[in-house]
Amino acid sequence: MFRGIDEVGWASMEHAYGSAEDVPGLLRGLASTNPEERERALDGMYGAVHHQGDVYDSTLACIPFLFELVDHAEVPDRGGIVELLVSIGGGDDDAEDDDDAGDAGEDVTTPVRGEDGDDDDGDDDDNRAMARAAIRAGAAAFVGLVADEDPEVRRAVPAALVRFLGEPERVLGLLRERLDAEEEGGVRLALAEGIGLLARLHAGVGAPAVDCLTALCAAPHEPGLRLAALGQLAGCAPDRLPADLVPTVIALLRARSRCARGSEEPERTGTDTLIGHLRRMRPADEEGSQLLRTLHTALGSRTADRIALLEGQLTGEDAADRCNAVWMSAGLFREWRASYEEPIALIGEQLASDEERLRYAAVSVLESLFTLAAPAADRLAALVESDPHAWGSGTPTLGRPLKALARAGDPRAVPALAQVLTQPIVPNEVGHAIEYLGPAAAPLAPLLRQRLGEVPLDSRETYGRAAPLLSALGRLRHDAAVPEVLRLLHGVPGTLSLRDSLVSALAGTLGTFGAGARTATPVLRELLDGPSAVPAAAALWAVEGDLTAVLPPLMRGLAEEGTGHARPAADALGRVGPPAAAALPELRRLAESAEVWERTAAACALWDIAGDPAPVLRVFRTAWRENAYTRGTIAACLVRMGGAAEPVHDLVHAELAAPRRHRARSGGYGSHDILEDERLLRDCRTVLDAA
Repeated sequence: MFRGIDEVGWASMEHAYGSAEDVPGLLRGLASTNPEERERALDGMYGAVHHQGDVYDSTLACIPFLFELVDHAEVPDRGGIVELLVSIGGGDDDAEDDDDAGDAGEDVTTPVRGEDGDDDDGDDDDNRAMARAAIRAGAAAFVGLVADEDPEVRRAVPAALVRFLGEPERVLGLLRERLDAEEEGGVRLALAEGIGLLARLHAGVGAPAVDCLTALCAAPHEPGLRLAALGQLAGCAPDRLPADLVPTVIALLRARSRCARGSEEPERTGTDTLIGHLRRMRPADEEGSQLLRTLHTALGSRTADRIALLEGQLTGEDAADRCNAVWMSAGLFREWRASYEEPIALIGEQLASDEERLRYAAVSVLESLFTLAAPAADRLAALVESDPHAWGSGTPTLGRPLKALARAGDPRAVPALAQVLTQPIVPNEVGHAIEYLGPAAAPLAPLLRQRLGEVPLDSRETYGRAAPLLSALGRLRHDAAVPEVLRLLHGVPGTLSLRDSLVSALAGTLGTFGAGARTATPVLRELLDGPSAVPAAAALWAVEGDLTAVLPPLMRGLAEEGTGHARPAADALGRVGPPAAAALPELRRLAESAEVWERTAAACALWDIAGDPAPVLRVFRTAWRENAYTRGTIAACLVRMGGAAEPVHDLVHAELAAPRRHRARSGGYGSHDILEDERLLRDCRTVLDAA
């Protein structure tokens, strides 16, 4: 084994972290008799040689040795090596053969290229093509592994055969033949997934592959295999699904739960690696989780079916099934718009479970829902009131149940938050959580003020501790805190880390206090010539209303495109309104900016100052389509425009009719995406109601 490995010029090759001279050690580690060493080697392959899905010259040089490792039956963990080869060969890109492929059934734990992957790099594209060709050239080796003694190898082989052998009829025959002989339940599921993938990637064998899946959906096959087949059928031939899909799936889940599970789970090592971490984070019933993920993903926008499926899962007796349902719900809530009161209430019921893993899942999902978590608020409140550990008191982190209750806007969070604010350590999240409670949080203002007064003036933690408190005090408009704000403004040294950001936050808070912060006008005026001139000017206008003082720094900010100053300057001018008419020429210029956020902010300000809809709506229409994240800002301005927004009501109607959340179309997701989408929908309805 590894013949010729030392003759390869590894030192002249590269991987994600520079020279590839360490790659021979990783390859040899994959063959080690020590399981921890093997896991570290596999982690190194994904972390450096195939970093985030990239293919380097060293990745190409590894392919013959990876095939050699797979070919030696005495090498343990060869299933992971087969999966690595599939990933290197482009195993996550179903679209190369079928534009509609890849909606379901993929292994989400396979590392893939991230946002910083160099998709446009010519060398990388060439390397990918060469890697795919090399693995296709060696794909005959996978045929001999279909009946390998190691079940983990047999689990990994179907996807490899489907993607790289290039003989779909032969592959279908091999998979069907193996299904008849295979006794290992997990491998049978992988074979069904392979047949579904084959149907999606190769239209020529689609019909017989779909027929095979349809047959697998019925008795006498075991419940797990039938669920796997239904998930694959949903992804490649939804018209062949049974009419009673949801009751069928629920019955199969419960039948599966009655069977013994876990005996086929591979041993999980405890190494401090990415691979080890991912394995430890896997659900208790990983197989069931994958089956449900496949089905939910394939059902996509069929939210009624997915909600009914979740409700069936969440009312079952098996805690693992309920836990899987909770985690599945997160993706549904985050991506699709629907009425979720019932499943959210059922998720709240899981907070009373004795299963720690289930309670953790429920709290995690509810925390991301903000006001949508209201149907579970009673359960959250009961947990917060009965268990001080749910507060996070005395720790650097706010307790997640309390955080979820506060984010839901429930005033029952206030007493617990008051207790947290009296503890020696106040989690930074407290200030942000209070923002969602509105006027109900007013009793917390004196405590927030007190804690702001305790923030050190010269510490690495100064900004992190002060910013959330300032945000909460600003939301509550608690102008009694002006002395504490001024203490920081006067006292922080010029060398403080993030000083400019802190000064901007301090100025912004003073602005929310309005006339109640008049004692701060001298220091705000001093800031008008510094790096925080724009937020200081915005605050000074709110406090004193002196146009002659604030207009010059705001105009300078408008002229500084691309620096981060133009957008907040436009926002501030919009709040000034008609008295800022002198800024209109500069705002019209900024409305032609190449940067979509600057254009959007300028257009909003143009309306608020001049009230002319024509140039504003033109910018809004293009920005709305160019960047979905601008829609919340635009919709808020459309509310202010009233009837003048009528020419873009088509955009508003289309948004309200869209089944998918607006940020889901932008790729990825953030912690506030659901909240921002609900706000957008609220404003869109307000726009049409006003009309």
